[in-house]
Amino acid sequence: MPEHHSLRIDIARLSAEIDALALISDGEPPAVTRIVFSERDHEAREWLKARYREASLEVHEDPVGNTFARWPGASTQLPAVATGSHVDAIPHAGKYDGVVGVLGALEAIRALQQSGFQPTRSIELIQFTSEEPTRFGIGCIGSRLMSGTLDAASTDILCDKQNQPLHDLRLNSGFTGNLAATRMLRDHYAGFVELHIEQGPFLERDGISIGAVTHIAAPATLRITFEGEGGHAGGKLMPGRRDAFCAASETVLVVERVALSTGSIDTVATVGTCEIYPGAVNSIPSRVRIDVDVRDIEEARRDEVISKIKTAVDEISMRRNVAAKIQMLNADPPATCAPQIVSIVERVCQAEQISYKRMVSRAYHDSLFMVRICPVAMIFIPCHDGISHRPDEYAAPEAIEAGVRVLAGTLADLAA
Repeated sequence: MPEHHSLRIDIARLSAEIDALALISDGEPPAVTRIVFSERDHEAREWLKARYREASLEVHEDPVGNTFARWPGASTQLPAVATGSHVDAIPHAGKYDGVVGVLGALEAIRALQQSGFQPTRSIELIQFTSEEPTRFGIGCIGSRLMSGTLDAASTDILCDKQNQPLHDLRLNSGFTGNLAATRMLRDHYAGFVELHIEQGPFLERDGISIGAVTHIAAPATLRITFEGEGGHAGGKLMPGRRDAFCAASETVLVVERVALSTGSIDTVATVGTCEIYPGAVNSIPSRVRIDVDVRDIEEARRDEVISKIKTAVDEISMRRNVAAKIQMLNADPPATCAPQIVSIVERVCQAEQISYKRMVSRAYHDSLFMVRICPVAMIFIPCHDGISHRPDEYAAPEAIEAGVRVLAGTLADLAA
């Protein structure tokens, strides 16, 4: 690994690049909106590929648009070391989520190049397609396909809200070929390390520079639809009503109560959407759909929460005389980061005299699916007040610089 004094992180250049990428957006600054396969997404991809080539990296893309920028190592026989994240952004987001892990990885590679480090293994930067679920209702499409978590054939049913199929949108964006070709075999990489803002308050609160992630929580998503009986709000008397929204409202409180009942800080549950039909102030709701997100770093505990929610829905629907339908949209297993890579992250922090702590990731990332391909670790840096997915999302330059320095040292250790 290069000595710390020989590794120069150009934080001014990196900060300027983060600012420049943020302007490639469908949102008014400081908000960033960059939806996958949109014009802004295409523009951002072209801008980034130019930066990769300026760093003498070999660039190629797969059929779904995952972009790979490789610094060739001395050996072509050994599996490469990978790093990266995403640059798509939900509507009215900030400029650091995902981007720090892409442009930060590029700066880490440039710093290693400038230091004179010669990797034995190639180092590959991955820019994942569609980490955010904004367009297709499912996140991490690129890494799901790479890991085989999402079967290529099943993407035929993925459409956006305008009913445009993923298949057509990717072809229109210039990504051709069979999606099955995105799949990677186990041990395709020697390891994968993702740099990311924490999206939580703990590092900033504790005055610590680096989070060495040990576990990544995984989501399960339930779609619950209640069918009752509508009618005029004034004409139908309260006794005997079959109000679908009242049943949904009870369920929302059950979700909160069951999550709290585990006694674990790592169990979280959220009702994030609620669609009411017909949606008029003077009409009794006849149909309501809610989506429930349940997460934990322990799969059994998460699944027990889901079981209790389902039992409660059955009881509520029977008591209120409404029909209930429960669909499991996804239930991904949590991930454990590779202890050997976590230890490398800690050793680099010690060598660089950078404060660190072990922690879990309650948000999920492409790393959750890369763990099926190779050993994985994540490096967190503080973000102000834990704010993310908002225009006021902020990571200080010194926080980013520390994260890139630790990432560079970790990659050097793995690539040597």
